[in-house]
Amino acid sequence: MTDYVIAPSILSANFAKLGEEVDQVLNDGADWVHFDVMDNHYVPNLTIGPMVCKALRDHGVTAPIDVHLMVEPVDRIIPDFAEAGASMITFHPEASKHVDRSLQLIRDHGCKSGLVFNPATPLTVLEWAIEKVDMILLMSVNPGFGGQSFIPFVKQKIVEARKLIDASGRNIRLEVDGGVKASNIGELAALGADTFVAGSAIFNQSDYASVINEMRSNISAATK
Repeated sequence: MTDYVIAPSILSANFAKLGEEVDQVLNDGADWVHFDVMDNHYVPNLTIGPMVCKALRDHGVTAPIDVHLMVEPVDRIIPDFAEAGASMITFHPEASKHVDRSLQLIRDHGCKSGLVFNPATPLTVLEWAIEKVDMILLMSVNPGFGGQSFIPFVKQKIVEARKLIDASGRNIRLEVDGGVKASNIGELAALGADTFVAGSAIFNQSDYASVINEMRSNISAATK
């Protein structure tokens, strides 16, 4: 039985009351908290750093915090997020000069490690790095901004990534981020994804619980 995870991205939350927003979405059925960390260098936007992660932990958030680093270079910031309370840290292979070293750095700091693939980035690096990967994150939009539409060809990439995971025999999560919503989450689960990042699809709604429940219902219907 696959354990499906819904990880709302706080990029779409109300930052004026972030602690309350995160408490609410977790109480309403979300599993993880997803951080989109952008540096205005690797991507054309600037968002949040380790202090926000630490603030949520100090606020009392105990759920896993899933940190997606859209920064270049990555090694300098990894220890800061680990110390701030991150549970898992993912980065883009093209943003690291030494992918194996960056993955090991995450693990050495007690976090689960993962790689992120932009829509047009091939999965070939996994041939050499999959032994140190706990999660593969497939971007289904080009990174930098929330609220974008799902890029259809990423569906085939989900299928290919699932084959690689199954062939490895390792317990690796397959996460999808970008344009994920209740209407397409079932299809993505049927293709092989098991972890779903949703920002505006959840935080732009008045009732988080109803959206999350609809997502779970659609996953269940598509994966029977």
